[in-house]
Amino acid sequence: MPFLHIRIAGRSLTYAERLHLQDEATRLAATLLNKRAEATAVFIEETNAEAWTVGVRRQPAAGYLEVTVSEGTNTAEEKERFIAAAYALLEEAVGAPLHPVTYVIVREVPMESWGYGGRTQESRRIAMAA
Repeated sequence: MPFLHIRIAGRSLTYAERLHLQDEATRLAATLLNKRAEATAVFIEETNAEAWTVGVRRQPAAGYLEVTVSEGTNTAEEKERFIAAAYALLEEAVGAPLHPVTYVIVREVPMESWGYGGRTQESRRIAMAA
């Protein structure tokens, strides 16, 4: 259940900031996408600002957040609320206004195509239904 991949460019996060970002991303997945916090994984990467452009312009600070969830488990409204809240979380993390072309992606994967602990999400769904 969900995997969140966050990329931050243009600043280095402190240990406390990284923990806060992981905690808040997990909270958003749990509260806005109705995912189990105990089964939510968050991976944060940092890169130099010069690695990030929008159009042909370098950005002083940038961010990207992608969450992978099982296909069909969230409504359009839930995803819209998550995207808005995740964008605000990215702005908080970089400590500056972000370029409007800052992406938050909700990637939906068929249940039979992903999983954790050696089991697919589809096998978990079937077991719970039985």
